[in-house]
Amino acid sequence: MACVIAREVRDGETVAVGTLAAIPACGVLLAHFTHAPRTTVIIINHPDYWPFGGGSKEFYDFAQRGKFDLFFLSGGEIDQHGNLNLITVGDHERPRVRFPGGAGAAMLYYMPRRVVVFRADHSPRVFVERVDTVTSPGATPPDVVRPGGPWKVVTPLCVFRYDRQSAGLVVESLHPGVSREELGRRTGFTPAYDGVTGVTPAPTHAELEILRTRVKDTVARTYPRFATTAFAH
Repeated sequence: MACVIAREVRDGETVAVGTLAAIPACGVLLAHFTHAPRTTVIIINHPDYWPFGGGSKEFYDFAQRGKFDLFFLSGGEIDQHGNLNLITVGDHERPRVRFPGGAGAAMLYYMPRRVVVFRADHSPRVFVERVDTVTSPGATPPDVVRPGGPWKVVTPLCVFRYDRQSAGLVVESLHPGVSREELGRRTGFTPAYDGVTGVTPAPTHAELEILRTRVKDTVARTYPRFATTAFAH
């Protein structure tokens, strides 16, 4: 997933990583250490990549001015239309599940030019036909100001791309060893395909070496437990 995310980073852009986003942080750093050295990298609360002395308000103000080219979001539920749910599952007044809340996720799905959605597990409980609560909508009416929006969805099984014409997710590639049948079983909606669906390129030896050394050491300054467990092998 980190390697897939790294390939979405373009040199010279401003790329930001929010909270609870260790995998995107790894991907962005991998890109920065390889093909995107001129990228401005912002990782929330990282001692080397957090330029906002005024705290999170300064970060949100920066985002609302349209300064981010690429950002990353996730959701407790993600549906086939790219909607994200970070609030409740079930009846909103008596929910079966209560998530932490959206914070700035609604605005941050609008203002960055491209948003990559990520989720470290892929199951019918997460990838649902329709989210119970829309925290961040995938599509908006044409009269709503929205400079950016969903771009890709990266999971342990596949990469979806967001198709603006159909306002839905389309399988861009399956990860090596993943079949269409397995993806269908583990997704709560019927995955859409087109004629260009391929196989996700596997990580290269060079990418893995950088991830396991320089990226691991850098990301550990913000996500020490993740760095210890994710790179245990």
